[in-house]
Amino acid sequence: MPVASITSSLTQLVGDYGIYAVFLLMLIDAVFPAGSEIVMVYGGAIASGAIAGASVTLFGYTFEPGLSAYLAIAIAGTVGYLIGSVIGWEIGRRAGRPYLERHGRWLHLDKAKLDRAEAWFLKWEDWAVLLGRLTPVVRSFISIPAGVFEAPFRRYTVLTLIGSAIWCFLFAGIGWAAGASWESFHHAFRYADVVTGVAIVGAAGWLGWRFMRKRRATERT
Repeated sequence: MPVASITSSLTQLVGDYGIYAVFLLMLIDAVFPAGSEIVMVYGGAIASGAIAGASVTLFGYTFEPGLSAYLAIAIAGTVGYLIGSVIGWEIGRRAGRPYLERHGRWLHLDKAKLDRAEAWFLKWEDWAVLLGRLTPVVRSFISIPAGVFEAPFRRYTVLTLIGSAIWCFLFAGIGWAAGASWESFHHAFRYADVVTGVAIVGAAGWLGWRFMRKRRATERT
């Protein structure tokens, strides 16, 4: 799928469903790349009132463009990502490493990636969570390994909340500040499109390749 198409799909979702789309996409992004940079920047632009026909509405209440709408978008993204991270942690804790080594391909995890994640956690200890949350793409592959390696839940949750809040408020703030200059800003913000496109297309391609390789191996036996 072309990068422009991915970006268009994400912005259309956020434009059509506003704060609900921001919440859901950020929840997904906690365990699989969902274009969090684009989601939050576009959400911020909507909060500024720069996107015609789009508004920030929650349970029937429409926020006036400006600070209150910006805060609503940023908080929705932060909470959505936090909940997704807790779900990912619980998946990792319950499944355990042996299971994920055998079946984790659908979550873009295998023994090599778990080994790298373990080295990351051993090097940075609990701070691996906070550093991971602030690293593009990597931030989507921290939650499940954190559960596998039994990162202390309370500290994990606090560090995830801090990292998620920094990320969401920063990128929503960029979109909000861009305001009426959204179109020209979006044109200059192509790096986020590229990161998102490469992450999503690469992950999908890798999963497909793994599936076909396993299928062929099964057919040979």
